[in-house]
Amino acid sequence: MPTLVPKEHEIERKWFIVDADGQVLGRLASRVASILRGKHKQTFVPHLDVGDHVVVVNAAKVHLTGRKMRDKLYRWHSGYIGGLREVNAETMLRTHPERVIEWAVQGMLPKNRLGKAMAKKLKVYRDSKHPHQAQQPETLTTKPEVR
Repeated sequence: MPTLVPKEHEIERKWFIVDADGQVLGRLASRVASILRGKHKQTFVPHLDVGDHVVVVNAAKVHLTGRKMRDKLYRWHSGYIGGLREVNAETMLRTHPERVIEWAVQGMLPKNRLGKAMAKKLKVYRDSKHPHQAQQPETLTTKPEVR
């Protein structure tokens, strides 16, 4: 049996909406990354972008387990001398909760141009409002892990 590889015009992309309220960050990010890659489809091939679009709402209400809120550090460099910036997870969630989820998901995607194309299909919003109602996204049900 030959392996069927889908062509670009044969790939059907759906839209999913995920509520991050009460979800654990790592479990949420791995589920979202899997959908962005297309691993939930029968037509999955690792060298093509066959994944779907994902809209994450309520990013400010995501949960970190253990002492990560205080101990986890987000680092980035501006490119200039002495331009290393460091912020703990608590501050990052307060100021830019969208980045916390985006960076967690991007860390689980391939580190090449294919991964960048997959990351463009991720939309993250701080609260429950989003401008993607016209796409009629399906709700992805995952029960909260926080106890």
